[in-house]
Amino acid sequence: MTDTRSSALAVLRTLVGRDDADFHDGQFEAIAALVDDRRRALVVQRTGWGKSAVYFVATLLLRQRGAGPTILVSPLLALMRDQVGAAARAGVRAVSINSSNAHEWAAVLQKLRDDEVDVLLVSPERLNNPSFRDEQLPTLVSRAGLLVVDEAHCISDWGHDFRPDYRRLRDLIAELPDGIPVLATTATANSRVVADVAEQLSAYTGEAPTGEAHATDVLTIRGPLARASLRLGVLRLPSAQARLAWLLSHLAELPGSGIIYALTVSAAEDTARLLREAGHEVHAYTGRTDTVEREQLEGRLKANEVKALVATSALGMGFDKPDLGFVLHLGAPSSPVAYYQQVGRAGRATDNADVLLLPGTEDEAIWNYFATASMPNRAKALAVIDELGSTPLSTPALEARVDLRRTPLELLLKVLDVDGAVRKVQGGWIATGQPWTYDAERYERIAAARELEQQSMLDYEALPSGESGCRMEFLQRALDDETAVPCGRCDNCAGAWFAADIQADASTVAARSLDRVGVAIEPRAQWPNGMANLGVEVKGNIAVGERTAPGRALARLTDLGWGGALREAFAPGAADAPASPAMIAACVRVLAAWGWEERPVAIVSVPSRRHPLLVESIATGLSSAGRLPYLGALSMENGGPAGEAGGNSAYRLAGVWDRFGTDGLEADAFAGRPVLLVDDLVDSRWSVTVAGRALRRAGASAVLPFALALRA
Repeated sequence: MTDTRSSALAVLRTLVGRDDADFHDGQFEAIAALVDDRRRALVVQRTGWGKSAVYFVATLLLRQRGAGPTILVSPLLALMRDQVGAAARAGVRAVSINSSNAHEWAAVLQKLRDDEVDVLLVSPERLNNPSFRDEQLPTLVSRAGLLVVDEAHCISDWGHDFRPDYRRLRDLIAELPDGIPVLATTATANSRVVADVAEQLSAYTGEAPTGEAHATDVLTIRGPLARASLRLGVLRLPSAQARLAWLLSHLAELPGSGIIYALTVSAAEDTARLLREAGHEVHAYTGRTDTVEREQLEGRLKANEVKALVATSALGMGFDKPDLGFVLHLGAPSSPVAYYQQVGRAGRATDNADVLLLPGTEDEAIWNYFATASMPNRAKALAVIDELGSTPLSTPALEARVDLRRTPLELLLKVLDVDGAVRKVQGGWIATGQPWTYDAERYERIAAARELEQQSMLDYEALPSGESGCRMEFLQRALDDETAVPCGRCDNCAGAWFAADIQADASTVAARSLDRVGVAIEPRAQWPNGMANLGVEVKGNIAVGERTAPGRALARLTDLGWGGALREAFAPGAADAPASPAMIAACVRVLAAWGWEERPVAIVSVPSRRHPLLVESIATGLSSAGRLPYLGALSMENGGPAGEAGGNSAYRLAGVWDRFGTDGLEADAFAGRPVLLVDDLVDSRWSVTVAGRALRRAGASAVLPFALALRA
């Protein structure tokens, strides 16, 4: 043990670059458990404690003793990049295999064969890539010296929708040869998640003397989660405009560089644009951000070349900037656990960092949307299994047989794969033939847990002033940290540390930004695959003479500005009513800024069952303002549009195919000239595509779609 400690300490000092460095409480205990005892360990420690030091030091010591390379399962590309860099500083030869470096895979595999790799970082999805799973993984597992599962809370039910592939790790752990240590690490886990992860780590191994499988004990090392450097606060403001105006007024006063979290991609992009136009060096970082640009933005933030990145949860776990000065939230995450994880990015190596939450009235609706979207649906799951057989079907081919969009279909396939009902192979997916039962109890339990976590987040926002309402203590207790005591620093313990005033000119600028109108509607150019399976005989490119032109919408439903009014208009159960004069005026402004090649000569609307008054008011309003004749709505043919919103392209097209006609329209009014086509809500774009095709076939030279809202 003494030799292990001295060797481990030497590696640690090389890693951090300090001759006086020593282990934090629990670090060496974890290393010794892995290196000397070859145990399975779960480390739950706050961000910045040094979890990566545990597995890098353990890796080098195990390698010195002849062990094979470490397999490190890591969830995010940003985290992988940081881990590879940290490993290099410690003299650890680390490489990664992920979706962004396919051009390097051959070289990486050769290095593994030549035993020139100490740590291989892989994403959880890579574990189920057919060629990697079947050709490389068995050899890696047989040679592995250590398996590390980073951000291990993703194994738990709490994170099933974030990374279903994490649930696959139980099977991987069970396949490890006897004596191979396993380490799981996380900074965000309450007692429920800790117990769940420990159960997964104790996957059955070997055989007991009785011939029965036996479980491996898991050592759990859990430390206090208090972050003395963080100064927490909550500022309630009445509207999105007020929150943006506050940012404009006070962003420059916040220390150093930081992260501003937003709940949606649109909110992140809109906020970044507003702040940049006001002279702040701020950029958006979301799931839509290109991989190369993400790397550049991460580097610029670390170098303090930007004041802030306005980010979704795409910038989160493992992002390493020790001197991050602040974390702000425009809208609250759905649980204290998620909130603690994100604010933990700040103040890792500084005495002070500011953390401020600006909750929004729309937060709960956004939480519920994402929670509902991620839950598997029994009927859809059974439909997927029924369509699959022993011949592989690609995801696009399956889309034409099951009414699910690509992203939820891929998520459902992963869940079914982990459950053993389907399997990913070369060429697509097959059914395994194993019986599958919808685990209603499990999903009800997850839904109930989420509701409690959402309420807990609301409770955090509403904490009373005084030490009894300490915000850090609340977060610690939400993560079942028994060491929780009042921090003495948050706004409730020590009084508000942030200004609450809003400059008048900032409010004006924010209002102007939120009143910005006009979002492009890109025209469809290709028919979906497999339409013949649904009785629609089209394929390939849409004929140029039957396509719509690029269109415009007033705003996205997720936008900060007009998105709020549109969300109310399209909310389930909302009464159909004419648009307000302000909304019609905003639509007129969209048309005024359109810049079309040729002005339309008439207006036609898409018939709407849910919002006929709304659509007609927009069409007549534009007709009056633009002095264009409103010819009325297209006729509904063959029973009108069928199907429900949210389906995939193939089913959405089948539901509107041949359902719109031009009977009753005065075709001579637009023969050889452009038509403005008005709709309420554009989602898949197939309604305006098919309606536009009908108008083109009736003689319109171009069809310019206009909608009140884009769904995303």
